[in-house]
Amino acid sequence: MSAAIWHDVECGSYGADLALWEELANQVGGPVLDLGCGTGRVSLHLGRRGHATVGLDTEVDLVLALGERAQGLPVRAVLGDVRGFELDTDIALALGPMQLIQLLPSRADRLECLGCIAAHLLPGGRIALAIVEDLPAAAAGPPPLPDVREIDDWVYSSLPLEVVVEDEEIAIRRLRQTVSPTGVLSDEENEVRLRRVSADELESEGAKIGLVALGRRQIPATDLHVGSTVVVLGRGD
Repeated sequence: MSAAIWHDVECGSYGADLALWEELANQVGGPVLDLGCGTGRVSLHLGRRGHATVGLDTEVDLVLALGERAQGLPVRAVLGDVRGFELDTDIALALGPMQLIQLLPSRADRLECLGCIAAHLLPGGRIALAIVEDLPAAAAGPPPLPDVREIDDWVYSSLPLEVVVEDEEIAIRRLRQTVSPTGVLSDEENEVRLRRVSADELESEGAKIGLVALGRRQIPATDLHVGSTVVVLGRGD
């Protein structure tokens, strides 16, 4: 379950976006699809507030973890790829938190993802995708603290090392360290690459498959996380 552990360590404490996802879910009613759900940070939040939610992820460990945590809630965990999935229900709202759409490697992949979501949207349905267009300059001050969690006497730590902004991608590098109950330390570097895409580009790509731009929202920055722009798209019928 290492994938679930690291997802909890690095993403579990983030909550700056939850109020927006809840607001959008309240507006549309109907089932919600949480794309790249991980262990359920967003799905469980919405489920506890009565929203029927489907969490979708490609990682078996993450889907299993969400399934266990969702017992008693109107939340289902489904294994699948955001570029080509099939659900047994249509949805009123699809959410792509934490730059999920930027994890896809190309424009063609984004179009596949948008097309697959659109095929599952109810009339009036919406898609809300969080993106980072540009990163602010690094501020002077002490280095960031690691994300740390203790589980069954094991200590897991994830320390941000650097963010490299390239022409087409943003590379985020972390040092993951594990300390066993006997004090043995092991570490490895982890890298996540986000494909750069602007809100204008995303709206244009949506238009190619019949989606209309319904505005943009902002998720504020925190001490540990940059802010995001949320592009909201909807069916054109």
